[in-house]
Amino acid sequence: MNELELIQLLTRSLPGNASVVAGAGDDCAVLDLGLASEYVLFKTDAVVEGVHFTSGTAGERVGHKALGRCLSDIAAMAGEPTAALIAIGLPANYRPEYVASIYEGINALAKKFGVAIVGGETTTNPGHIFISVALIGKVEKDKAILRKGSRPSDAIFITGELGGSFQGKHLDFIPRITEARWLAASFPIHAMIDLSDGLAGDLRHLLGGTPVRHSLGEGGSSASPKTLGAELLSAAIPISRAAKLQAKAESSAKPPLLAALTDGEDFELLFTTSSKDAVPLLDAWKREFPNLRLTCIGKITTEPGLKIRDKQGLRALQATGYIHFPG
Repeated sequence: MNELELIQLLTRSLPGNASVVAGAGDDCAVLDLGLASEYVLFKTDAVVEGVHFTSGTAGERVGHKALGRCLSDIAAMAGEPTAALIAIGLPANYRPEYVASIYEGINALAKKFGVAIVGGETTTNPGHIFISVALIGKVEKDKAILRKGSRPSDAIFITGELGGSFQGKHLDFIPRITEARWLAASFPIHAMIDLSDGLAGDLRHLLGGTPVRHSLGEGGSSASPKTLGAELLSAAIPISRAAKLQAKAESSAKPPLLAALTDGEDFELLFTTSSKDAVPLLDAWKREFPNLRLTCIGKITTEPGLKIRDKQGLRALQATGYIHFPG
């Protein structure tokens, strides 16, 4: 049983209550706790030594990544982070100075985005370090963006560049909180996700049809088909310099395009919006964020499935993103 199948099994009968606006299956849980104009966002994520970082990684970078992963999910909902709890599991031979450096990385990123670290837990874990972060945030009820909501003919956009993240970016990325907040305030974004498992995998999460709701507490204004598809333009996909250099340096490395589609750990924003807003959005983005690339890489289609267009024509995209315990 692979990761996706296990998640389906575990979430099949989860209990809920009246506060749940959106639960398992999105970047964050969305909760209505009675605030007049805002939802509460709730997220947890973990990093594990040997999976997300190596034993030789500087502690500051490990801490940055541990909190950054959760912040990136808050960004995917167009939210604003508030407070976090940190749980850390340590082997018996842990070095206190190394653990302190992990917290230095956590604290530095928390201060950058106004996040309070309000407690947590320490425990033993034989053999490896793991860090689990629980983060709460908030988002205006009329600005929250889910993974679902794409519409036929929507333009598909990506921030930054993709591929080769394990050359360093996966430890140093900046969560796109500021950019996501600007997007939600400036344009009607239909669906959004942060790229943690690779474009070829994460894009599929934006293809489930659902009534589009700009305010999640209200009825949908227009219904999408049950299942949508997407068509990517290979020449438009922004490939990082790291992925290109790695392909040149290592004969066993993935081709750059495949790396951009499947490597994961990019932590960029992937989103859809109406095609009529594509050019105004690109123009406004260049003025607002001149140092961060934004690229239209394709469109949403009514025909289910993920396809890519290259010099050979249009074909089904078989590649998938990263999956834990693939089965």
